[in-house]
Amino acid sequence: MPLSRQRRFPRTRRSVSSARRFALETLTEWGYRERQDDVQLCVSELTTNALLHGVPPGREYALVVVGDGPLVRVEVRDSGAGRPQVPRTAPDSCGGRGLHLVMTLADDFGVTPHDLGKTVWAVFKMDSPEVKGSNGSS
Repeated sequence: MPLSRQRRFPRTRRSVSSARRFALETLTEWGYRERQDDVQLCVSELTTNALLHGVPPGREYALVVVGDGPLVRVEVRDSGAGRPQVPRTAPDSCGGRGLHLVMTLADDFGVTPHDLGKTVWAVFKMDSPEVKGSNGSS
């Protein structure tokens, strides 16, 4: 049975680090020990994009972490209009690389539209989580 945890975050810059911390604590608690850096970087990019392009003033976004055997899925849902686009960026550009990073690090990536807003998600293949206390080793 899949594990799932969700938290809502305010439309503030500080929420990005809180979202990364939430994802890391969740993965650690569930026993997913590998690829934590990849997941945190993608959470950072997806939440930053939600803040910049998807969350209207006065609203929040939600981060969902789902663990299902060898797969971890992170989802960022916002209530803003539009669909994320992977922009073409110049080599010397300072921005516009977030979704490129997500597509490179994640094993799958996509957008699910809703009547109000969208969910941008990324999936990571990992070893099945280490279950604490299952055989006395970690």
